[in-house]
Amino acid sequence: MTDVASADVQGTCSDRFEPVRAALAERLASGNELGASIVINVGGETVTDMWGGFRDEARTVPWTKDTITNVWSTTKTVTNLAALMLADRGELDVYAPIARYWPEYAANGKQDIEVRHLLSHTSGVSGWDQPFRTEDMYDWDKATSQLAGQAPWWEPGTASGYAGSLASRSSSLSPTKSPDRWEQTSRSARSNGTGTG
Repeated sequence: MTDVASADVQGTCSDRFEPVRAALAERLASGNELGASIVINVGGETVTDMWGGFRDEARTVPWTKDTITNVWSTTKTVTNLAALMLADRGELDVYAPIARYWPEYAANGKQDIEVRHLLSHTSGVSGWDQPFRTEDMYDWDKATSQLAGQAPWWEPGTASGYAGSLASRSSSLSPTKSPDRWEQTSRSARSNGTGTG
């Protein structure tokens, strides 16, 4: 592991992850990123802990090792990892129609939407038709049945739409159609990624 100091990137980086350091340096130098930090932990060992850039738009306050930021959409990463683990085990085919795993989803022109569209935000169903209240999101049966019954907002596979409902939609793909099965796979993904806990 070497200390990193080029292109305003600070911290440490294992030689194995040099391309990550280079990508961070490039993004910061291009001005496409204001500031960022990256920590990579492999098998319980921190192999990369880097940061760089600025914390303010005026670019006067440097990004430091301890800069606090909001974290967005981390559950989507774990959900997609769980889906890929199920695919690797042969329990989920990302090219199959969602309706193979969730028959109710075929309603209103969604019969050909594939699992990969759901995971990549290109399904055409990136939220719930109105009326839908925030508390409805926490009602499993209501949330999943409304998504299953509505028509796509655009032709699936032709555009991307940010989806806040990925967890409830993806959980319905589980072979047992149970959020518990998805949670078990997600827990395994968070622990060590091998499915062995």
